[in-house]
Amino acid sequence: MFAILLIGFVVGAALGKLMPGRGLGVVGDLAVGMLGAYAGSQVNTWDLAAYGMVSSGVMTALGAALALWTFRILL
Repeated sequence: MFAILLIGFVVGAALGKLMPGRGLGVVGDLAVGMLGAYAGSQVNTWDLAAYGMVSSGVMTALGAALALWTFRILL
């Protein structure tokens, strides 16, 4: 669980700076990144668990990025 939140934190911080748009501020980007990372890790348990740690990290990062992108589009 700590690794998931850490990946979400890092992706949220990085994409908060790189993505265009108004954003949610530093704390908001980090929070959305962590929530997205958790959601991505849950999607990973459905199908890709056989691929191990790599697929878990990728799905976690994609979940965080998708959550940040969605919130930026909606705001």
